[in-house]
Amino acid sequence: MAVMDGDGWTECAQGHRHWGLHGASGLLLVHHDELGVPYVLMQKRVWWSHHGGTWGLPGGARDSHEDAVSSALREAHEEAALDGDGLRVQGVYVDDHGGWTFETVIAESAELLAAAPANLESTELRWLALPEVGDRKLHPGFAATWGEVQRALRPETIVLDVANIVGARAEHGWWRDRLAAATRLLEDVAGLRLEHPILAQWFPRVVAVVEGAAKGVPSVPGIEVVAATGSGDDTIVAVVRAARPWERVVVVTADRALRGRVSELGAETVGPRWLLSQLR
Repeated sequence: MAVMDGDGWTECAQGHRHWGLHGASGLLLVHHDELGVPYVLMQKRVWWSHHGGTWGLPGGARDSHEDAVSSALREAHEEAALDGDGLRVQGVYVDDHGGWTFETVIAESAELLAAAPANLESTELRWLALPEVGDRKLHPGFAATWGEVQRALRPETIVLDVANIVGARAEHGWWRDRLAAATRLLEDVAGLRLEHPILAQWFPRVVAVVEGAAKGVPSVPGIEVVAATGSGDDTIVAVVRAARPWERVVVVTADRALRGRVSELGAETVGPRWLLSQLR
């Protein structure tokens, strides 16, 4: 293991020449304004670089000891003096060329962070509104995947109707200790890599609503636990209502009445089987 051991040219199975012996990654920062318009931080590459003069993402070769997220954050710091403070990673999109991959790390920024070239690899960094991105001369690799990647820019929240899911899970004797059953469920979910139709790795915000005897569940890393003071259904509706208008919210429940209430607020719904099938 060595720093910068990923630097170098390689060729993929498609016969393309790429920079990055272990693949490469880039950071796609997205910010939604008060109207929900997404802005993306774009980098214009210096003329002498590979595909110079085109627009793409801050990024570069991944070292052998790095994962996609750590590599993308390091490159963004080196090229745009950005750090990871205040950013929320939403997921990783993988462009696989066969033996070589470029991993786009999508992260949400609460503001339009100030960014300027921090080394000689770029001439400009600019926040572009989503409709403006296609008007630029784009890096070929970015252009090839942009149509699909932009579909995953919205922040996403999964809301768990814990009582309903625990009942559907039907562990032996779960009704005798609802607290323990709820705790096991949340611990299992915290260690799960949820499936996403676009992203290879998906890191949604997960909100678990608990009620009754399960309200004493301990905190679980990566999961926001909300204890209902009254009706669990009413609390779930309140969580959905508090979401930002541009946010995708998915409620996991089989309760027909609750599904109707949250759907009226713009949320999507899936049954517990969607989650439980992944736990198996």
